[in-house]
Amino acid sequence: MKQDYYDILGVSKGASDSEIKKAYRKKAIEFHPDKNPGNSDAEAKFKNAAEAYEVLGDNDKKAKYDQFGHAAFDGSQGFGSGGMNMEDIFSQFGDIFGGGFGGGFSGGFGGDGQRRSKGSNLRIRVKLTLEEIATGVEKKVKVRRKVQAKNVTYTTCTNCKGTGQTVRIANTILGRMQTAVTCSTCSGTGQIISNRPKGSDSQGMIQEEETVSIKIPAGVEGGMQLKVSNKGNSAPGNGVSGDLIVLIEEHPHSRFMREGNHIHYDLYISISEAALGISKEFDLLDGKVRIKLESGIQSGKTLRLRGKGLPDINRYGIGDLLVHINVWTPKTLNREQKQFFQKMMEDENFIPKPEKSDKSFFEKVKDMFA
Repeated sequence: MKQDYYDILGVSKGASDSEIKKAYRKKAIEFHPDKNPGNSDAEAKFKNAAEAYEVLGDNDKKAKYDQFGHAAFDGSQGFGSGGMNMEDIFSQFGDIFGGGFGGGFSGGFGGDGQRRSKGSNLRIRVKLTLEEIATGVEKKVKVRRKVQAKNVTYTTCTNCKGTGQTVRIANTILGRMQTAVTCSTCSGTGQIISNRPKGSDSQGMIQEEETVSIKIPAGVEGGMQLKVSNKGNSAPGNGVSGDLIVLIEEHPHSRFMREGNHIHYDLYISISEAALGISKEFDLLDGKVRIKLESGIQSGKTLRLRGKGLPDINRYGIGDLLVHINVWTPKTLNREQKQFFQKMMEDENFIPKPEKSDKSFFEKVKDMFA
């Protein structure tokens, strides 16, 4: 079972942004590969801390994690916060440790000491029907992303020796201060283009259309964001690709209304059906269901069909289907029908006699806000 992100950083759920950043800084220094060479356990903890901060250090991601847990970024579905590599982790260090960080550690560099840049992320919207949300679905979308042009070549930047940074030394009253800044020659990539094919941009990149398969789990909600790793824009040279961020949108349904994992359905019946009772069959999101309505059922009554709603994205069960009974009053009557109802107006069985279980509209509203 995946470890809780708050536990990884050693902070409480109510920790402030500065407390979370401070906790991550402490963990990153403690388990940094340069301080623990050859220690696979320290490397794993280093990566776990970075993954935790990637989520908890972002207010939107943190809110989703607090609501849905790890399922909001489920890596087993082909997206998520997991699967971070060293380049992803070291790219965070400019924010956590400031521009001077990197003089003591090899953050953001490959095993050969060269810096590896990351391509930019791409964002798309995917619209889902309630039927697709109920079962989960695999969507294939076409994405235009930047990739390296064929036959493009790069050479190591001679100004920064491939590190992407140059070091400035200044004499102060406190002594000699060393500061690392982004290389002005290669813009921090550590490489410069040596052969740029025709039609490519200044970094040797071109745009290509690619079909990307996205596995969307059951139970997602509109507004959730999923991440497909390495399907964003590619980076020049030996860089790594960015990610594809997928924003979920939900199509309104013609018959059902969603409330979390529960589904509401309005079932209309005639006065005759309400008085005599009837068995009704109707379509669900997946399959059919038949319910028996007792004689004398009242308009406004709600029947709960357990386990007929939507699955929880966090795998905590399945919601319910709430069937709201609406007795339809005819707007047009013929002479014979009018005579029948006029005759029944004084009949004892047609005089309203609500029981305690037959709550009024105001009582139902009161229960909703209780």
